[in-house]
Amino acid sequence: MAKLASALYSIGVAVWVGSLLAIGLIAAPILFTQLADRSVAGSLAGAMFSVMAWVGLGCGAYLILFIVFGKGWRAIKSGVFWIVLLMIALTAAGHFGVQPILTQLQADALPRRVMESAMRDRFTTWHGVSSALYLLQSLLGIALVILQERGKGR
Repeated sequence: MAKLASALYSIGVAVWVGSLLAIGLIAAPILFTQLADRSVAGSLAGAMFSVMAWVGLGCGAYLILFIVFGKGWRAIKSGVFWIVLLMIALTAAGHFGVQPILTQLQADALPRRVMESAMRDRFTTWHGVSSALYLLQSLLGIALVILQERGKGR
């Protein structure tokens, strides 16, 4: 059973960090370069980032539980524990904090598109905050993978 739990831990890291990078660095940019309608590209990217948030929260919860059950209270001395916890916090902040603001700004702009409305500057600012959170989360994910590679995790 311990081998299965350990394998699921490795899979959780791979799925979470791999999908963060795949969506943020590959899929979303391709949508904006290949689709003529930027609002459609934005809607599709937003849907992917929403799914990504739930994947991250699920994987993060498992990783935290695995670390805590494996190390007990010593887990709080683990850099991996704090990286995963911060990644979860960034995911929650983006998904439950910033994303609703962006959605509301888009709704307030109707019938115009948000980038053609008076909401443009606020939307751009909050989109920048969202992007910064995602970038930080991705960089922490890369650090998590590196720590796992070195065997310092778990």
